[in-house]
Amino acid sequence: MIGPILFGSLIIFMILQVPVGIAIGLSSLCAILAGAGQGHTYIVNQMVSGANSFTLLAIPLFILAGELMGGGGVSRRLLEVGNAFLGRITGSVAIITVVVCMFFAAVSGSGPATVAAVGSMVVPTMLEKGYSKQFSLALIACAGSIGVIIPPSIPDVIYGVSTNTSISGLFMAGFLPGFLIGGTLIVMCYIYCKKKGWHGDKEKKSMKEKLKAVWDAKFALINPFIILGGIYGGIFTPTEAAAVAAVYAFICGVFIHRELTLQNIYTTIAGACSTTGTTMVIIGCATGFTKILTLQRIPEAVSSAMLAATDSKIILLLLINILLLIVGCFMDTTPAIMVLAPMLLPIANSLGLSNIHFGMIMVVNLAIGFITPPLGINLFVAARVGDSTLTVVVKGIIMFIIAMICDLLLITYIPAIAETLPRVFGFL
Repeated sequence: MIGPILFGSLIIFMILQVPVGIAIGLSSLCAILAGAGQGHTYIVNQMVSGANSFTLLAIPLFILAGELMGGGGVSRRLLEVGNAFLGRITGSVAIITVVVCMFFAAVSGSGPATVAAVGSMVVPTMLEKGYSKQFSLALIACAGSIGVIIPPSIPDVIYGVSTNTSISGLFMAGFLPGFLIGGTLIVMCYIYCKKKGWHGDKEKKSMKEKLKAVWDAKFALINPFIILGGIYGGIFTPTEAAAVAAVYAFICGVFIHRELTLQNIYTTIAGACSTTGTTMVIIGCATGFTKILTLQRIPEAVSSAMLAATDSKIILLLLINILLLIVGCFMDTTPAIMVLAPMLLPIANSLGLSNIHFGMIMVVNLAIGFITPPLGINLFVAARVGDSTLTVVVKGIIMFIIAMICDLLLITYIPAIAETLPRVFGFL
């Protein structure tokens, strides 16, 4: 009876709109009171031990780096480079938006941070050039979700800690899925904008202007190479890379670009602290929740039930994807990974999937959750950035969700998309 009590109470607390982290902790407490065999202090102990991890230190540092980059003028300079080289293409601003989101993703590791930083710059420009608000806000919400796929990625860190999988390997695996989704969005933007007649700039940029844009953005452009090059060059670990990213972002914003004032720094750090606090509470409570799942052998029971239902690998993977897509509609990425990864990974392993391949399947599924209502945090951020309503964003997001689901199926059934680079670099 512990399983039904654990999940039933979690559903009830979420229906009552209890904050996700607190809901997970309370549902764990309900299971303990029902006879799960642990003392009343168990949840507190697990919260402390779950958050007490050197690897998890990467999360607040990457969050801080993303906030500092957004406030320090990085996104604006990246947009200027994109406009210099792609400005004359049909749907140029839309295509540039996707490219900049992909590049910014290699700095922030966060979907909402990418939407906020890039969207505040690009949405007014898109509206000024005649793009519809519905398309503009939906695009930035969707493109921002690439922030959790292309490395460095905060969900990759959480999945790696939860399943004892190489975080560097997960980072390497995120490149091709991220480029696949980004490329799909670029093609969609070109076709849709051509149909709508949203043309690029008529004026051609000279080589001097292009080189000037690149020079002005040089510190923003080399940042991902410093971070990722340091990780794969063995200079520092992913956690240390997060610290380097935060310090580099601070130096760029304060001393080089000089766009971070005392007031901006206060607001930026406050935003990073708020996000980090929420995330770490979720991680701590989810650690206790996961321990109870393991002690009650619930992951093994779920795995056995699903494997008994069908022996078809195609159908089982489809069922897992459907489950994750539904969960992504109602649960944030962090608790979803910490609760579901230990339950579903044994099934994936029994089907011959590596930990890294399944990690990419989970992360892409939950990235789609960023743009699916009712939770869809990127939808809310995009609506706020565009000073619009959630309804406007949702109306334009459908075609992007369909495209991302098609990419998800490719990533699921073609392991090489996620495994090629990790295998080449010795992580598999």
